[in-house]
Amino acid sequence: MAEDREILREIWEGRLPVCFTLATEEVSTPISPDPFYLMVPRLTYFPLVTDKVRRHFVRCVVPEKHDNEMWLEFEKCPLKWHYPIGLLYDLLVTNSELPWQITIHFDKYPDNKILKCPSKDVVESHLMHSLKEADALKHKNHIMALMQERDHKQLWLGLLHDRFDQFWSANRKLMEHRTEDGFRYIPFRLYAPLFTSKPFMQYLVKSIENEKRLTLEDLLQRANLNFESKGPFQVVIHGIILPLETPLQWISEHLSYPDNFLHLCIRYSSA
Repeated sequence: MAEDREILREIWEGRLPVCFTLATEEVSTPISPDPFYLMVPRLTYFPLVTDKVRRHFVRCVVPEKHDNEMWLEFEKCPLKWHYPIGLLYDLLVTNSELPWQITIHFDKYPDNKILKCPSKDVVESHLMHSLKEADALKHKNHIMALMQERDHKQLWLGLLHDRFDQFWSANRKLMEHRTEDGFRYIPFRLYAPLFTSKPFMQYLVKSIENEKRLTLEDLLQRANLNFESKGPFQVVIHGIILPLETPLQWISEHLSYPDNFLHLCIRYSSA
């Protein structure tokens, strides 16, 4: 993977400009607060980058709501904090409009639609759980089990503080494979809301089968869904349109999110 380190860094440094605005009905001051603009990393999670956003807006809501958990909304859709930011954008923003317009709320938390996130410790627990799930698919959980606590902390703190070298010095262990067959299974989630009511699809796919290197097209075929029926489509990750002939092993090693999963979005040119 060493020769492709520049790709890893380019993916890590992906950013999205976001314009945060307080919901009109929650403004308690005579003058509405100015929008808050922020460049956010695609790979991280909103609770890790919105401390300044909260401080900017909380002074403009009634005092009894100051301690409420803040939540985000885009076009009346509550944003799932446990989805990486880049995934949310690729999944929900169909016209590629920037800056991304997001509404802030301190009231009426939609806990029937999104999980609660009272602290960053919850994000850390979510990340570690996802890493263990991905490692179980790739290595039967051997790597995470052998890692020391400081390695786990290095993964978390690297993501929390947006430090590429710190994160990848530990994450490279999770991306290694001892045989030419690659990973045991490819950790991925496929988001195709026009085809299924499930949040995402997930099934077992190897990187090599019968001495054939499986590609993104092979992964899609195993979904048993007629994607072409709704017209020309694209598979998007990190805002990148992936060629269907790309080998799954390469995609998994270089384009996985920090949770070690590929979060693949099906988008249609008609959308």
